[in-house]
Amino acid sequence: MKRNASLSLPSRDGKGAVPSLIALFVISAAAALAATPDLRLIQAVKNQDSAAVHSLLDHHADVNAQQGDGATALHWATYRDDLATADALIRAGARVDTPNDLGATPLHLACKNRSAAMVARLLAAKANPNAKLLDGETVLMTCARTGNAAAVKALLVHGADAKAKEPGHDQTALMWAAANNHADATAMLIEFGAEVRARSRSYPMTVVGEQTQRAGREELNYTVERGGSTPLLFAARSGDAKSASLLLAAGADPNDGLPDGTSALVLAAHSGHRDVALVLLDKGANPNDMGIGYSALHAAILRSDPELVKALLAHGADPNIRMTKGTPVRRNSTDYFLLSPLVGITPYLLAAKFLEPEIMQALLAGGADPKLTMPDGANALMLAAGVGSPNNADRRGVNVIDFGKPEPESKVLPAVEAAFRANNDVTAADKSGTTALHAAVTHRYETVVQFLLEHGADVNAKNKAGITPYLALLGGPKGAVEKPAATTSTGVAPAADAFEDPAADRIAALLLKASGTQ
Repeated sequence: MKRNASLSLPSRDGKGAVPSLIALFVISAAAALAATPDLRLIQAVKNQDSAAVHSLLDHHADVNAQQGDGATALHWATYRDDLATADALIRAGARVDTPNDLGATPLHLACKNRSAAMVARLLAAKANPNAKLLDGETVLMTCARTGNAAAVKALLVHGADAKAKEPGHDQTALMWAAANNHADATAMLIEFGAEVRARSRSYPMTVVGEQTQRAGREELNYTVERGGSTPLLFAARSGDAKSASLLLAAGADPNDGLPDGTSALVLAAHSGHRDVALVLLDKGANPNDMGIGYSALHAAILRSDPELVKALLAHGADPNIRMTKGTPVRRNSTDYFLLSPLVGITPYLLAAKFLEPEIMQALLAGGADPKLTMPDGANALMLAAGVGSPNNADRRGVNVIDFGKPEPESKVLPAVEAAFRANNDVTAADKSGTTALHAAVTHRYETVVQFLLEHGADVNAKNKAGITPYLALLGGPKGAVEKPAATTSTGVAPAADAFEDPAADRIAALLLKASGTQ
């Protein structure tokens, strides 16, 4: 029997080997070619080439072919928001629920595009309204996040689960709508039964501060609870006052709070969202909640919001309530925070420290006691003058290396004047003996030094270390070129030209004049 040469096995002398190898190569190449998907239709849709799309469909191109990441021609038509092409593909048999490698069906892309028309077309073709990404994000969550209320409604009408939670954080579509300021989507989700009091998963987080980040100091780190938000808390954080109103009307708790004790009202105030705070106050939120360690008044002052301060006072906020804990602070952060050294501070004292004379006046009108002091004895005048405030940070604690900008002297003097009018104890000292004049000199606040001296500040006052204001000037931020050769018994030198800083020279002259040595 004669053997076919192309299929012959190698003979003992090897003469049949080459034809056999060629045959195997041809067969393998043909198999590989057959396994390669025809991507011409996908490319035509991607290029928005309508004529090529219709030609390929007429020639029965594979309408469900998938490119390397799993995307089909219908994915691309949806991504391009090309309704006509999507219609043609669906009529030709495109499967509407094919997922790509991330689990995204065309419906996810339609939601991401905020295309209600495409969502409706896919749903009409029986797309799954509860399709999920691999991470559990449903198409309803995607639509809620992007915010097209008509698309959200279409999904809900077709059976999307309004109560579904994604597995990573137990967040819902309603949370995502409120977090992204989509009140119309919020309203639609509430109408279809979304849970207004659902809560996301809470988890512990270790806080590593500037002073604790070095090896060997890990015991100074501390743990706080994160997460645990409801739709209302998401609205408070994002500033969605309309969603907050809708949620409260549907049964949300105006005194809702995070696991760390932050109330919705404090969260809104701290986030700088006065409109949400006003909604909460009108619905009965407690203006004196201190679960996190400070009140909404403290937070409103932090965010420099005099109108919210007035509203809080009108709703019964205590203008003399003291801070008991600081905000957990992230390393190298420029967040708005109330640092732990402020524990014990009242709203009025805080406004003085932060140089907010308008807020100081509002607090006084609301019953603030201007004679209260910090636990170390510092009064409002001293705080406004700079006691406890470093030269290398702004008054809210952001260091210059983190882009903090120390306030100009033009902002300091009005706060000092306001504090003096309310309580003119210009000679008061804290427990270390530091006075407002010491602080003003150290910060090189020339106009403040002059104001304090004109109103009776003691130029010869010594702190517990024996430092007078003049000696404090010598140790100021820019230092002295040389230390004067002699000083008086009060620590005031007989010369005022020892500084390379002209402002320091002028301040020295003011001090010398006030001491009677010039």
